[in-house]
Amino acid sequence: MSETEIKVPNIGDFKDVEVIEVLVTEGQSIKKNDALITIESDKSSVEIPSNLEGKIKNLKIKVGDKVSEGDLILTIDVSEVKKEEIKEKPEIEKESKNIEVIKPEIQEKTFSKNNISDISSASPKARKFARELGVDINQVAGSQKDGRVVEDDIKKFVSSNSKNTVVAKDTKPDKIKNEFEHSDFGEIEIKDIPRVKKLSSKYLTNSWTTIPHVTNHDEADITEMESFRSSLTDMYTREKIKITPLAFIIKALVASLKKFPSFNSSIDEIETGKMTLKKYYHIGIAVDTPNGLMVPKIRNANNKKISLISKELKEVSELCRNLKIDKKELFGGSMTITSLGGIGGSFFTPIINYPEVAILGVGRSEKKQIFMNGKFQTRTMLPISLSYDHRIIDGAEAARFNNDLKENLGKNFAYKLAV
Repeated sequence: MSETEIKVPNIGDFKDVEVIEVLVTEGQSIKKNDALITIESDKSSVEIPSNLEGKIKNLKIKVGDKVSEGDLILTIDVSEVKKEEIKEKPEIEKESKNIEVIKPEIQEKTFSKNNISDISSASPKARKFARELGVDINQVAGSQKDGRVVEDDIKKFVSSNSKNTVVAKDTKPDKIKNEFEHSDFGEIEIKDIPRVKKLSSKYLTNSWTTIPHVTNHDEADITEMESFRSSLTDMYTREKIKITPLAFIIKALVASLKKFPSFNSSIDEIETGKMTLKKYYHIGIAVDTPNGLMVPKIRNANNKKISLISKELKEVSELCRNLKIDKKELFGGSMTITSLGGIGGSFFTPIINYPEVAILGVGRSEKKQIFMNGKFQTRTMLPISLSYDHRIIDGAEAARFNNDLKENLGKNFAYKLAV
């Protein structure tokens, strides 16, 4: 028996770095340049290959260990290689019935080798990316030479699995179990998660996993719109007409959707290279209810006056709060608006309502000193946060969409909306 040590080679600036993967096991036969372990520093990950060929006798390292140059990784029996070569030579000359006797052994070796190949056929960067997404790298089919897995393969794997269960059950990240129970620190209460929140969680996770979100933040000057809205009165009774600002925002959004049709679209299968452009304008409204968030639709908002939209907003919100909304009314939207104006806050990052490709977040308006026409003026500014699907919409188009929306909410458009 010729037992030899394999140590950590010169790894440059890597000192006292963590072992994040052990890619071999004791008793396993390895070849020269097969990856043994992966180490990771703050900057990058590096595979440590074998400089010998043979069978592993003792593995001296495990995940989580800290290593530097010269540390022992494993011991290897290089004599096993010569024995196998001698043993295999006469077997080639055996009759076919004798070959069948050793067939299970050959299959077992092939299976083991394939497992090793699966593990080592991805770069450290790709494996790190897979770990961050909770994906088992062995489940991903590689598109590069010899089945090597790259980041795009992992993205496609996650996207294909998310259509049903977001990420396949066996690729979910391991749950971190608390070392102590919550009750060890004081009094607690266990409550059921509301059914609406449990149902919506699947759609939210699917959206966040499937769609590459980008959010564009801006402010719209709604001074004239608010002045006009507060001046509305009934021409017969002279009583003030109360119309929610959201009704104006819906009409302004519809006008922008007509000008930018890609925002009124959906992607059902990105692999087909097709997108669905919608000719209708059904605007979703995120409604806060005691049971969780619900998103009913204001159908054909392009054909309705602001007063009717305002009335429908109250009606669908009440139906949602009483859990009487028709399930169909929660689907088939063009784009969604989520408003925190009644609660507070300014900018945020709303999650797109899949399969839509954009969502508009609205914060609370406030008066600000804005420099206009050579002097500071008090203006009412509305914070808007536009999240969009970067697969279809790029940053320049999103910025132009926001600019158009701001114009629609400005002084030149507010009066037309009310007609």
